[in-house]
Amino acid sequence: MGDENAFAVLAKAAELQRQGRDIINLGIGQPDFKTPPHIVEAAVKALRDGEHGYTDATGIATLREAVSEDLARRLGVEVSPDLVLITPGGKVAMYMAILMFGAEGTEIVYPDPGFPIYRSMIEFTGATPVPVPMREENGFAFSAEETLSLLTPKTRLLILNSPANPTGGVTPREEIDRLVAGLAAHPNIAILSDEIYGQLTYDRAAHRSLMAYPELRERLILLDGWSKTYAMTGWRLGFSVWPKPWREVARKLAVNSYSCVNSAAQFAGIAALGGPQDSVEAMRAEFDRRRRAVVEGLNRLPGVSAVTPKGAFYAFPNIGRTGWKAKPLASALLEEAGVATIGGPDFGVYGEGYLRLSYANSLEAIERALIRMADFLGRPASANASG
Repeated sequence: MGDENAFAVLAKAAELQRQGRDIINLGIGQPDFKTPPHIVEAAVKALRDGEHGYTDATGIATLREAVSEDLARRLGVEVSPDLVLITPGGKVAMYMAILMFGAEGTEIVYPDPGFPIYRSMIEFTGATPVPVPMREENGFAFSAEETLSLLTPKTRLLILNSPANPTGGVTPREEIDRLVAGLAAHPNIAILSDEIYGQLTYDRAAHRSLMAYPELRERLILLDGWSKTYAMTGWRLGFSVWPKPWREVARKLAVNSYSCVNSAAQFAGIAALGGPQDSVEAMRAEFDRRRRAVVEGLNRLPGVSAVTPKGAFYAFPNIGRTGWKAKPLASALLEEAGVATIGGPDFGVYGEGYLRLSYANSLEAIERALIRMADFLGRPASANASG
């Protein structure tokens, strides 16, 4: 089983801060906004009202109904609440899905660079990980042709992620249409669509959900949640949608592992989906402002170039002309410049030559970080040991 190095970098940055260092953290993928007050108050009220006990392992019925209504409103799709499973964070859904379909002698296809837990869990199950390259020249969107070419009779699960972590890539509708058409020739392959950043897109790069394709619904697992959209990472609240037979398996996994999700957090989730959505748009607009600033600043750095991300809150700049390998550069930026970033190889074999920067930090902090990076990269080669 692998790891998620963003948390290791977070811990290292925190340790340097305890030593008195001024560290700007562009490493962790966590909104710097507070959870909207009406959501917090809903959880407080639930606690005061005595909502302290177990709930159904699949989630409070009212919350599952709220998820169904939200999907109908946002995506125009009808989903029975009986197919929804509330989870302690979105990551649990990918854990369950990969555990269900991964085994010795099987293959699971996943995006690379991609969220590191995909490959970690695939290897944990004994399945063979098959990476789909997310290429800079495609704006880090997946290619339907290339993805389909990697499917074999051993493929049990295909993992898709758009908008994407770590690249910010958004796959356009026409490419998804081509992929779905091609999947008709592979009816026995399950699909996990990680859409946790679905409400964070820019420049009219509309999010196209896999839920919009009825022909996939009997083999499609949707992963989504509250963490990114409502600045609720620490609440550990996610949801998933399953075909009926698989949802029963997922329910049993829930019973055998975490029993149910924290009850007060579930009431907060109801308030988030059913309450005012102005905070969602306000956060998206601010992320957009930061996105433009970070891309402009990165493209001014010596040896660095960055395509403009179309979704999520990450930039994935190309550092190929700096003379550095990615992970040594990320370490040096943290230790010497006080800027926390993540080396591209932490997201897969195709991540070398890139860094991930999260712009889920203040614009002021981002601008200071870019100045520090410019100073570091502008030093004479002899002043830096370039790994």
